[in-house]
Amino acid sequence: MNLQKDEKRKYRIKYAVAFIVLLILEVLIALYVHDNFIRPYIGDVLVVIVLYTAIRVIIPEKYALLALYLFAFAAGVEFLQYFKLVQVLGLQKNTFFRIILGSTFDWKDILCYGVGSAILGVYEWMVRNRWRSQVTISK
Repeated sequence: MNLQKDEKRKYRIKYAVAFIVLLILEVLIALYVHDNFIRPYIGDVLVVIVLYTAIRVIIPEKYALLALYLFAFAAGVEFLQYFKLVQVLGLQKNTFFRIILGSTFDWKDILCYGVGSAILGVYEWMVRNRWRSQVTISK
C-alpha cells in the first residue's frame, strides 16, 4: 500500500495521538497502580503497543512484520535483564536506566509482550482486510 502525502499525515496524526494517550496511560500505571495484575501484566502488554504507535508515527505505511519485530525487541530487552545488564553497566543506581532496561527477568513479561504483539497482529490484519474490502467495493 503506497500512501499519498495527505494520507501519511493523517495516519501520523492518528498514531501520534494514540502514542501520547497510551504513553500517559503507561506512566500513570507505573506511578499510581500498585496491584498484582494491571501494573505487571497490562503495563507489559501496553508497552509493545506504545512502541508500535511511536514507530508508526515515523513510518505510517503498513509494515507486515512490525509486531513480530517489536516482540523480538521486547523479549531481547527482557533477556538482557536475565544477564543483569543494568548491573554489568554499573547503572543500578540510575532510576531512568533501571526503568528503561528493567532489572528483573520474568517469563511472564515475555508472555505479555507476546499478547501485545498478537493484538497488534490482529489489528494489522483487520486494517488490511478492511482496506482490501474498500478497494474491492469501489471497483
